[in-house]
Amino acid sequence: MYETYNFHEIEKECQSSWFSSNKFAAKKDSSKKKYYVLSMFPYPSGKLHMGHVRNYTIGDVISRFKRFQGFNVMQPMGWDAFGLPAENAAIKNNTLPDKWTYQNIDAMKEQLNSLGFSLDWSREIATCDPNYYKWEQWLFIKLFKKGLIYKKTSRVNWDPVDQTVLANEQVIDGKGWRSGALVEQKEIPQYFFKITDFAEELDKDINSLDGWPPQVKLMQKNWIGKSFGYRVEFQQKEFNSIAIFTTRLDTLHGATFLAIAIDHPISVELSKTNKEISDFINDNKKSGVSTAELEKAEKKGLFTGLFATNPINGKSIPVWISNYVLMGYGEGAIMAVPAHDDRDFEFAKKYSLDVIQVIESDQELYTGKGILINSDDFNGLSSDDAINQIGKQLSSKKVAEKQTKYRLRDWGISRQRYWGCPIPIIHCNECGEVCENESYLPVMLPKKEKFDFDNQSIKTEIDFINCICPSCGNPAQRETDTMDTFVESSWYFARYACPTENKSMLNDEANYWLPVDQYIGGIEHAILHLLYSRFFSRLLRDEGLINISEPFRNLLTQGMVLKDGSKMSKSKGNTVDPGELIEKFGADTARLFIMFAAPADQSLEWSDKGIEGSHRFLKKVYTQIFNFKKILDGQNAFNLKESNLNNEFKFQLSKTIDKVTDDIDRRKSFNTAIASLMEFVNYLSTLDKQKSLNELYLGYKNLLIMLSPFVPHFSEYIFTKLTAQSIDQETWPLANKDDLIQSTQTIVIQVNGKVRDNIEIDNNAPQEIIEEKAFASEKVLRFVEERSNVKKIIFIKNKILNIVV
Repeated sequence: MYETYNFHEIEKECQSSWFSSNKFAAKKDSSKKKYYVLSMFPYPSGKLHMGHVRNYTIGDVISRFKRFQGFNVMQPMGWDAFGLPAENAAIKNNTLPDKWTYQNIDAMKEQLNSLGFSLDWSREIATCDPNYYKWEQWLFIKLFKKGLIYKKTSRVNWDPVDQTVLANEQVIDGKGWRSGALVEQKEIPQYFFKITDFAEELDKDINSLDGWPPQVKLMQKNWIGKSFGYRVEFQQKEFNSIAIFTTRLDTLHGATFLAIAIDHPISVELSKTNKEISDFINDNKKSGVSTAELEKAEKKGLFTGLFATNPINGKSIPVWISNYVLMGYGEGAIMAVPAHDDRDFEFAKKYSLDVIQVIESDQELYTGKGILINSDDFNGLSSDDAINQIGKQLSSKKVAEKQTKYRLRDWGISRQRYWGCPIPIIHCNECGEVCENESYLPVMLPKKEKFDFDNQSIKTEIDFINCICPSCGNPAQRETDTMDTFVESSWYFARYACPTENKSMLNDEANYWLPVDQYIGGIEHAILHLLYSRFFSRLLRDEGLINISEPFRNLLTQGMVLKDGSKMSKSKGNTVDPGELIEKFGADTARLFIMFAAPADQSLEWSDKGIEGSHRFLKKVYTQIFNFKKILDGQNAFNLKESNLNNEFKFQLSKTIDKVTDDIDRRKSFNTAIASLMEFVNYLSTLDKQKSLNELYLGYKNLLIMLSPFVPHFSEYIFTKLTAQSIDQETWPLANKDDLIQSTQTIVIQVNGKVRDNIEIDNNAPQEIIEEKAFASEKVLRFVEERSNVKKIIFIKNKILNIVV
């Protein structure tokens, strides 16, 4: 055993042994209970950051803990390798996206291994590997033939710099999330996944996700946006009628205008003969198309010259075109009730439109429910009663019907980029859209000799584009769009179960390993990735490939790593290089600090003093055990005797085991688990090294097992030197419940509510005996003087005796 904590050599020895023996390769074993741990796979940027270290350390702690508990653990790793960043980096560095990506994968794999993660590299995948995206194309064809993928022209967010479509969630404050360019609206043909067919199931099943954070479940609920309301028709002379959808039929009397989307059929028709309307529509196509963007944007509108009739009171109200109405939700038209809706109120004030209050309130704008006023026969009714009665009346007149709507829209997956999965569709003048023959999959990305700004599209690859129609044999052309990279990350968790399977997308191993028992990743993925993965699980289920619906049983969303109060970034100059940290302090110190500095689901503020403190703790433990081992080695023969252990030791050991186990397993409170281990180390340091050999041996042995998930190199090395055994043969220690019951208790003695002494006494001792000891204490008598001064005594059994004088 090294005389001092030589982390360089210890970590090198352990990693060499682990990785040369493929120690963490998981195999299907029906005799064991499986446990699948997965941290969201990284984009191969080429360099780990501290967010990666935190994410993957959490996963590794859980994996190692579960192995000690006897589970068959799988913790795989791979690469979310397609996407725009690789294209931009290739242009910047005068290389090719594939070359850049694979170089980065090699570099990051080495960095991950330097942290001692117990990853199963035999299951490694990269989404840019044709053997991976082949099966994505296969599924695309299956879904296309079923009608679950379709093509239509739609208005999209267009990034003029990156020259690609952006999802609504990729538009930040009206700008592209990567380029920072002002986003425009553009109409282009796109392929869509019909996720709306699963809206009801996705919404309902959120309630079954007991192991997910409530905040994430709420975000998904809101994104799916299930609502109950009525479709109502307003009669209109020129276009017969205009339909709207509303959840607030109780405010119908307060509708003072209709607002229609800029791409509503009426808007489009009017623009053909009205230049002012045409110009207004074109001007407003430059803004984003997401609800969030429209919420922030200035409300703009143009009166169409049309009027419609309110079906509840026969009043004629104007029809406006507005930029805050989305064609994709409801009917692309709204009844505007300015007195009871924020956006309608803002619009009405700007254009001097009527504001009629129909829900009783002393506020000019009130968006809640209440009692109806200014509503003819419905005055005095509650909102809910009014919705019911107005609904019945209008339904009987055939101008309204009850409907359920979802905010969720179908998922547009077409991207006008090179570095992505090719869409396996062929365009034929005779046959139309034809799927590639499955036997010819994968449709490989064409190799590029040069990649620059003028040559970053598949559209320039003539040899790739020109092909033969698999249906009629005539010349045809391949689809040049690639798939959204979120498609690859929506099913990778299943492919890990059988990464080398070449006859089908998945095999029986998927049903053994799935669902993922513990998933770890940032809360920023709450809507897109996590919702799409839930959707894909259902697609795979319906294809008969897996037998589960929900992919992730438990979800932990880790907080960000901050420095100087801000997220680490190169532009702010506040990054910490994990490689430099490992070189200076070792991987175990980095792991310990990242797990101790803050609760896993909260932001972590970087601290140089904190990392130094973690290193000092490991050195302290190392020195304590080194010194104890010297004493142990000096004994002629040492045989552990567990039958004659000190009661206080047994209590401290079982208390620590109980707390650490619960903190890691149930609470995922890793920082408090480490704090308990530190307290136990302090307790062990108080024991007499000559008289407490059994206690210290057993204490250090169990300490090292409990530390092992956090600091595996440190624990394995010292355990082997201390016990001459392998830590791998050990199981997680169990607390002895009997040992947790103490024979004595510390009673706090107070005088007038202030602590004056502590008395050690037998458990459940009666109040009279405690009082006797208290009045014998000099510390207490100093404040009581005479017993006759006592007004009353308050006693809480086994805790406090408060003397009031």
